[in-house]
This record gives sequence, structure tokens and C-alpha cells, in this order.
Amino acid sequence: MRTGIIAKKLGMTRFFREDGTNVPVTLLGIEKNYVTRVNEVTTSNFKNVQIASRNIKLKKVKKPLRNFFSKLKIEPKKKILEFKVSNDQNMNPGDELDVNFFKVGQYVDIIGRSVGKGFAGPIKRHNFGGLRASHGVSVSHRSHGSTGQCQDPGRTFKGKKMAGQMGNRKVTMHNLEVVEIYNEDGLILIKGAVPGSKGAILVIRDAIKPKSLVAKVKTDEVVETAGKEKKPESKDDKTEEKKEKNVKEDKK
Repeated sequence: MRTGIIAKKLGMTRFFREDGTNVPVTLLGIEKNYVTRVNEVTTSNFKNVQIASRNIKLKKVKKPLRNFFSKLKIEPKKKILEFKVSNDQNMNPGDELDVNFFKVGQYVDIIGRSVGKGFAGPIKRHNFGGLRASHGVSVSHRSHGSTGQCQDPGRTFKGKKMAGQMGNRKVTMHNLEVVEIYNEDGLILIKGAVPGSKGAILVIRDAIKPKSLVAKVKTDEVVETAGKEKKPESKDDKTEEKKEKNVKEDKK
């Protein structure tokens, strides 16, 4: 298990592959990430690695953090996160991580905060169907209906889907493909959309549940047996099998 990297969402565009296919991609800008601390846990096979990125003005940094970064000989950083890493990863304070941490064609997970949509009703928030347009329904066409049971239990359970705040939550997008990497510009192109608005701070990590690779080429045995159905056994075949069994029993 490797550490993740802090990135910034720059926007969306499209990318043309070599075969001419048009792929919608999200541009993520990656400044240099630095390892600032490594906490080894002796009781487990993992250790905690602290990563810092995104420069900040010196006047906005408090004195303790200034001293912390000055000891590492690193410029003060705005974003500091901690990741769980396996012990076989050799990482030391001061190490640099850049775009080359990932490879083209790799699947990654993107973690960020979704765009806030404000207060939304149950139809927009949870895709409810709403109530009838007529036949006794008045002023509550877009409501969610009943919220619970009768006197027992006499309350609404936690987690009931109702109207409320939509978006502005921590979201993880799994198994997104790395389409292209530009080392000089510090850009990484991710297939599809990622959470957050333009300028949002995101985390990129290796996919924890990668897609299973399906073999494109079938074996000769599968091709030979494909489309062939088992023929039903005739009565003559059954009688011959019985005769063979009787002959074997007589020999014994």
C-alpha cells in the first residue's frame, strides 16, 4: 500500500487517443509533494506518513509550523495530510513526490468534497417519484410522503431519506483511469469527472479495488466447445451400456 498525492482540480477538457477516440478528461495539477513525517507503528504492518503540498505565504504561517518546515528545509505548505502506508515502502522526511508517482493506464481513486447544491427536496436529492398530480393530493405533489410508522416506535429513524443539504460531502470516486501525464507541466489527465469544483484540492491514490482484467483472447478449448450442445442419449446407447455392465459383472 502506497501513499497518496495532493492535487488541484484545474477543469475538464477532452483528449484524443492514438486511435482517434475522444475521451472526456479532468486536468489535475500536481505541485511537488513532500514527506514531512513518518510515524512507524511497531504493533502493525503499517506506518503513518505525513504529506504536505501547495505553497502558502510566509506571513500566513504560524511560528511553530515555520520552525517545523525550516528544519526539513522545505517551504511552508498549506495542505498537510496523513496516509496509511505498508512497512515495505521506504520513505523518509524530505522526500519529494511528483507526477511520476503514477503511470499511464493505471487505475486510481480520487477523494474530494462534492459541489454543494444547498437545500434540496427529496425528488432532486434522492430521486423520489413524488405524489399524485390529482385525486386528493394538494400542495404536496413533490413531498416524500410518510416518514415512519405509527405509535410504535412513534419516531422517525435516523438516516431516513428526506429533504436537506445536498452535496458538500466527502466523496471517493473509484477506478478512474490515468489517460496521460505531462511531466514538465505537472499535469495528470484522469478519465471522466472527479468530485469538487474548479480549484478544489483532491487526493489521488492507487485504486484499492482495481477492475478485474478480462482476457480478450479465448483458449482453443473454449472456442472448440462453444455453440456445441450435448445430444440426448438414445435408447440404443442405454441398452449397450447395460450390456457392458452385465458382462463385467459376469466376469467377476
